[in-house]
Amino acid sequence: MNAPLTIDVPHKLGKAGARERLRTRAGELASHIPGGMADVRSSWTSEDEMALEIGAMGQTISARLEVHEALVRVHLILPPMLGLFSGMIGSAVRESGTRMLEDKSG
Repeated sequence: MNAPLTIDVPHKLGKAGARERLRTRAGELASHIPGGMADVRSSWTSEDEMALEIGAMGQTISARLEVHEALVRVHLILPPMLGLFSGMIGSAVRESGTRMLEDKSG
């Protein structure tokens, strides 16, 4: 059975700033996946929601990102094999997401 996982990634960019950061840096997402051989496809399903499909090591992870004023809520659907590592995956997503959404203006 697939394992759902939700991670909140706080930010200080505001909704528009976070949305823009995700749009401009979506191509970098593959570099955040361990193993270095990930295929990441992204699309915007609405103004504030991005869908991702991540393929790595023979596994596929579906993700949906909801952009809010002070956080990005990441919903992952992990295949059964990766569900065992949900704690590690959640921590890695939060850490990478925080770096990606860091406000470097001040």
